[in-house]
Amino acid sequence: MERIHIYHTNDIHSHLENWQRIEQFLKQQRKQHQDEDEVFLFDIGDFIDRWHPLTEATMGKASIDLLNECQYTAVTIGNNEGINLPHNGLDQLYDDAQFDVLAANLFQKNNQRPGWVKPYQIYRTKSGTRLGVIGLTANFAHLYELLGWKLTEPINELKKWIKAVKEQSDMVILLSHLGLRDDERIAAEFPEIDVILGAHTHHFLENGKLVDNTLLAAAGKFGYYVGHVTIMLDSQKTIQDKQAILYDTKELPAAQNEAQIAEAFLDKGKKLLNGRVTTLTKPFLSDPFKETEFSLFLCKALRDWCQTDCAMINAGLLLGPLSGDVTEFDLLNICPHPINPCVVEVNGEELKDILIETMDESLHQRQIKGLGFRGNMLGIFVYDGITFHSGEIFINGEKLEPQKIYTLALPDMFTFGHFFKGVLPHKDKQYFLPEFLRDILKWKLKTQS
Repeated sequence: MERIHIYHTNDIHSHLENWQRIEQFLKQQRKQHQDEDEVFLFDIGDFIDRWHPLTEATMGKASIDLLNECQYTAVTIGNNEGINLPHNGLDQLYDDAQFDVLAANLFQKNNQRPGWVKPYQIYRTKSGTRLGVIGLTANFAHLYELLGWKLTEPINELKKWIKAVKEQSDMVILLSHLGLRDDERIAAEFPEIDVILGAHTHHFLENGKLVDNTLLAAAGKFGYYVGHVTIMLDSQKTIQDKQAILYDTKELPAAQNEAQIAEAFLDKGKKLLNGRVTTLTKPFLSDPFKETEFSLFLCKALRDWCQTDCAMINAGLLLGPLSGDVTEFDLLNICPHPINPCVVEVNGEELKDILIETMDESLHQRQIKGLGFRGNMLGIFVYDGITFHSGEIFINGEKLEPQKIYTLALPDMFTFGHFFKGVLPHKDKQYFLPEFLRDILKWKLKTQS
């Protein structure tokens, strides 16, 4: 019998406070298995997240060094690599990678595949067993297009490759940054796939999940878990057994100086981001539940950047104050979200519906996880070009007209189907990439100084 060990991580999101322990564990496991068994190591995307100063300062390249150090076999990309970096940032991210990057549905705009990515790769064990490994990333085609890429529908792309990969392989593994629902669908539709290593929806499958004869495995988020799939094959290269388990990172042996090393990652990033943006003559204070000069300033910056009739933001986007000399790190610290500006066209009646909803106090208290938001509570809404008087709404001093069309700038997080469901899901959206809200804030601060 041949035993193959597959270790996998996903959705680390630059939570490097857990990384030393994970790295030590992976190196120990590789050493333990290397004489008798085969070891493969895969990351399933969203390893990087630009909230972290070192990730922001190096545009993710520092993370590639960490993956190299652990001798990863291959990775696929997540949306944090794909749409939270400018085109050049992603195009150069893997320049120094010592592992394969697999993403079958990613192309340049001219339909050519970037030189650093492959749709699949065949790996051989010492005894000649062939592992066909395919990568797929989440289908944010419109946002990729705005950044100069072309993304194809992942399941259609899988249909193009699966036959060729199966013919060259004794087993097929999918690195899927698509989410649990798509993984379950793929397992049902593609019995040729033996193992799906999942990501994107931050699901964790403690002992994996069998869908027909396909084993699904996933390791949650933030490095809280490390996944391990064990596959047993007979002399005919037929799989006799496959099992998945998760290791809880906090129960792994502590690594030497792990807290200090995690702190050093932060300090290094902070030093690289110490460039001065401006000097404030008076502080900008923040409060998620009060309209402040700072929140009004960011809202006006958003409107000016997008050149719209009006704008709105939630005050909870600003996680702290600014004062004195303001650095790039300060802007990251108080506005860490990978959130882009967005513009929608609405008529007056629709705009009124949105504004009434923004006044719901339960919405202000809502705690948000995901959608790019890296804060805690949503906070109250702040407006530019919108005023309220005696129960009436005014846009730039003129009474709102129910049938008139208005352009509204807002953070993109409100357009992904979770907010203002009566209006926004049906609207065309104009996203402004690659700039995040902190880039807009930086631009406005520089123009004011």
